[in-house]
Amino acid sequence: MRLDRDRPEILQPPEHPPACCTQQTITVPADVNAKTRQKHDYPSAAWRRSYARRTGAERGFATAKDPATNDITRGWCRLMGLTPLMLFTTTLLIVRNQRILNAFNARQEDNQRRAAKGLPPRTRRRRRKTLTTLAAATRPP
Repeated sequence: MRLDRDRPEILQPPEHPPACCTQQTITVPADVNAKTRQKHDYPSAAWRRSYARRTGAERGFATAKDPATNDITRGWCRLMGLTPLMLFTTTLLIVRNQRILNAFNARQEDNQRRAAKGLPPRTRRRRRKTLTTLAAATRPP
């Protein structure tokens, strides 16, 4: 983490150093910024929709690599070559999709049974706190 000894040292800095030595921030030109900026503004609904695609893809890869159900970690297939690997991977993804579809159908049937009894459908417990609940929790009694 130390700098090399061959780096130049400025023992007597100039009285008026250039702006690059003293400024706190930089301004990036528009042509550089256009290459590095995101397509949508960060907290917008369009950004959340776009990012949801990524989380869906990551979830797909994670479930394909999950050793509890399918295991495509290194060494999962002893056959070599593109054809057998593609065949096995395709079969694995078909089985994964069928498992997800069966779980979805089971949830739908459960919701229909609950609706017949006059109960609301099951919902997942909210993990994130809203600002309203956080503000209410910090008020003294």
